[in-house]
Amino acid sequence: MKTTLEELQAFVSVVDGGSITAAADQLAQTVSGISRALSRLEKKLDTTLLRRTTRRIELTEEGQAFLLRTRAILASIDEAEESMAARRQQPSGRLRVNAATPFMLHAVVPLVPAFRSAYPGITLELNTDEMNIDLLEQRTDVAIRIGRLQDSTLHARPLCTSRLRVLASPGYLARAGRPKSVADLAGHTLLGFNQPELLNRWPLRGAHGDEWPIAPGITASSGETLRQLALQGVGLACLSDFMTAGDRESGGLVQVLARDTVDVRQPINAVYYRNTQLAARIACFLDFLQERMA
Repeated sequence: MKTTLEELQAFVSVVDGGSITAAADQLAQTVSGISRALSRLEKKLDTTLLRRTTRRIELTEEGQAFLLRTRAILASIDEAEESMAARRQQPSGRLRVNAATPFMLHAVVPLVPAFRSAYPGITLELNTDEMNIDLLEQRTDVAIRIGRLQDSTLHARPLCTSRLRVLASPGYLARAGRPKSVADLAGHTLLGFNQPELLNRWPLRGAHGDEWPIAPGITASSGETLRQLALQGVGLACLSDFMTAGDRESGGLVQVLARDTVDVRQPINAVYYRNTQLAARIACFLDFLQERMA
């Protein structure tokens, strides 16, 4: 049977205090509890560490040798605890973050300078993937998910919501005409996703309800690709505000069918596995994103 930390602390406290009573006071335990801890320790080691008399306690030769090792062990534990406390105060280490390319480019990357300034000890590893990944398989600490969450094994931190709009460039509208009704979309080039299919249901109201399933003329796996195609005047695209705010402000993209557009806002969550206490580097990143994206 291996020795315990409690037994090692009792042994050192008795030596330092000069008595079992002093050790009991120092460790806020009973005299009998300290005495039993010493007895268990000596039994496990099969040796006598202390000679007890009515007047004093004296180390044996074996006790002297064991004391040196014990002090080193306790000092190492104290150092480890201090190190972890320091990491909580100033988080450090590698942080692996995964997000779809558009969100990484338009929402995360602009925040990196401020995050690095606040937490210089954290090394960021930014990875992009258009499909939901397995966090454990890809060794990812935090993933940003857009839309409704389906994996119940993950913990989620809501960051914000982002509205969907149907957009086109002024050049495309000048050439192809501006649609005046949802039915007019049949005569336009529509830019959509190759998967998942639900992204090709645009939030447009009409006789069909509050969704309009489109038949894309061009498909892509990334919203960023569709954004670039729309900017180049190739066709109309339904894109999220987080990636088009600048384009709409500059006039590079304009909203169409605004009166027919349903106010649909995609939930955006940071997801992560948490089996034990959340690591400081992950917690501070989640807090940072939530504060700036709320």
